Amino acid sequence: MVAGRVQGVYYRAAVVAEAQRLGLQGSVRNLPDGRVEVIATGDAGVLAELVAWLWQGPPAARVDAVQLEEWLGLVPQGFVVAS
Repeated sequence: MVAGRVQGVYYRAAVVAEAQRLGLQGSVRNLPDGRVEVIATGDAGVLAELVAWLWQGPPAARVDAVQLEEWLGLVPQGFVVAS
């Protein structure tokens, strides 16, 4: 989960672009409480690159926290914006 000013600043689109650049599989979606959920799978080193990027995000974003949790659910092919 990513918290801060991360909705309405193209954060999801930027996550998709970065995750696709890194070759990861997964999804990103806005949560009703203002946070953004990112689900990603891939090589641990590449996932670490994504996590580091999540702290920055696109220029208009302000990230206050990035919370990591293990995901045991299904992960879509490619990287998509989920609803």
